[in-house]
Amino acid sequence: MDDKTRTELEAAAFRRLVEHFRAHPEVQNIDLMNLAGFCRNCLSKWYRAAAEERGLEMSYDQAREIVYGMPYDEWKAKHQTEATPEQKQAWAAGHTSRNHA
Repeated sequence: MDDKTRTELEAAAFRRLVEHFRAHPEVQNIDLMNLAGFCRNCLSKWYRAAAEERGLEMSYDQAREIVYGMPYDEWKAKHQTEATPEQKQAWAAGHTSRNHA
């Protein structure tokens, strides 16, 4: 596979992942972190880092708006719930063994 095709496929997979996250706002970031070791915020940080590696200025808020499909504060007000004690416990147990982006 040539580099252009690989990049196009990777971009399509990224767009699909972002669409999936947007379609499932009921899935909380803490659940994503506990299960997969990354969340929407991590993805936003990676997006911003990729932009900056290419000499493009992008704020964290701009990157989060790309991933969330709206300003983060708006998404948070609409969709984020308080973490349960169980979620917090799982986060505390798993966070020490993972690198949070």
